Amino acid sequence: MTQPPTRRDLLKAIGIGAAGLALPACAAASGKSPAPDSKPNILMILVDDLGYGDLSCCGAADMQTPNIDKLFASGIRLDNFYASCPVCSPTRAALLTGRYPDLVGVPGVIRTHIANNWGYLDPRAVMLPRLLKKTGYHTAIVGKWHLGLASPNTPNERGFDHFAGCLGDMMDDYYTHRRHAINYMRLEEKEIDPEGHATDLFTQWSIDYITARAQSKKPFFLYLAYNAPHTPIQPPEDWLAKVEKRQPGITEKRAKLVALIEHLDDGIGKVLAALRQTAQGDNTLVIFTSDNGGQLGVGANNGPLRGGKQDMYEGGLRVPACAAWPGKIRPGSKSDRLALTMDLFPTICDAANAKIEHKIEGRTILPTLLGMNQPAEDRFLFWVRREAGPYAGRAYYAARLGDFKLLQNSPFEPLELYDLKEDPKEQNPLGKKHPMYNKLLAALRNHIIEAGAVPWQKYPVNLKDPLTP
Repeated sequence: MTQPPTRRDLLKAIGIGAAGLALPACAAASGKSPAPDSKPNILMILVDDLGYGDLSCCGAADMQTPNIDKLFASGIRLDNFYASCPVCSPTRAALLTGRYPDLVGVPGVIRTHIANNWGYLDPRAVMLPRLLKKTGYHTAIVGKWHLGLASPNTPNERGFDHFAGCLGDMMDDYYTHRRHAINYMRLEEKEIDPEGHATDLFTQWSIDYITARAQSKKPFFLYLAYNAPHTPIQPPEDWLAKVEKRQPGITEKRAKLVALIEHLDDGIGKVLAALRQTAQGDNTLVIFTSDNGGQLGVGANNGPLRGGKQDMYEGGLRVPACAAWPGKIRPGSKSDRLALTMDLFPTICDAANAKIEHKIEGRTILPTLLGMNQPAEDRFLFWVRREAGPYAGRAYYAARLGDFKLLQNSPFEPLELYDLKEDPKEQNPLGKKHPMYNKLLAALRNHIIEAGAVPWQKYPVNLKDPLTP
């Protein structure tokens, strides 16, 4: 049986010595003294509500996404990658902590009004930028934060050196950037009121950051979190006109979403071009994925998968993902290895040689990215969402082991067990008598017990809150 690669194997594969210093190829082979530190820059691109089938490289025949397609082709495509929740905040918490989101106080969406807020990022949670800073990185977030609207849960207070973006859950308008008539746009801790489409702003601010970092010897970690293609589906008019002209017969709803995604693709292309133009592209690990599946009500395409955003079915959880790293990740490669958003935390730490000395549930997939043999792992996986609206504050869940998945698609529906290998479209539930039903249910129960000890709401409900019945 082939043994999984050790951490020393990983460091050697990415050119970093055991002491955390980069080794030239000749030094790695000859045992000569290590060269100065040359850890990779890391660009983490997280988009918002992108469906599993909503890229041209993922089968969308009515869409043109040449820049993201090129990124997929230049590295490894992760065809079995899952968001850590079917909605926004929890997935972002998982990415930045490496933990199940309900174990760090974020079982649902963090929002403005207390009666409609379902998370409070645990002050004890160890954040990714803090670990990266310990190993010499400058850290930045551009775009959507969505893990706190006020002190102490703002990006700068939780470890980022630089923040330019939006604190809130969404924007009611891509041009005015308000949510509930509140301006959540910030430059560091300062409120700002910039002009322009949010996608264009986040693109330009990322380019500005990348350009500025080219003058520094320190590596950078840039977490670029676009809010597109989240609602409102509001592409620039010229992008919409281009889609309607190219795709006669397309519905207005679908045309708007296609245009918003194509505009997003153009922005990502400009950011990647900035890496090349500043001679930083060859030493940058780029990871791309979405925070959850596409929203069916606005015309999203989740490929052959059942359901969409908010669902515990595959369409709400399985998302497009890839990673590229010149000279380290083989172009055009693919992997069916099962991984979640929380796995990116240890993966990024491994690439940066940042030590993790506390408990996390995420597991590195760096060996897979580098083309090494990484044996499949039997581990229980969990998804949770606690939400208001029609869910009335009640949680619903999914649990998985191997190919078997137990899910509840809303708090008011029964649990269903599926064998995803035999039934990938989740059409034929297996029933309670199947031995995996109780096995997964027991594991889920234990997870719920563990998560129940973590506070997820800082304040009691204010009965005068306008959203309180």
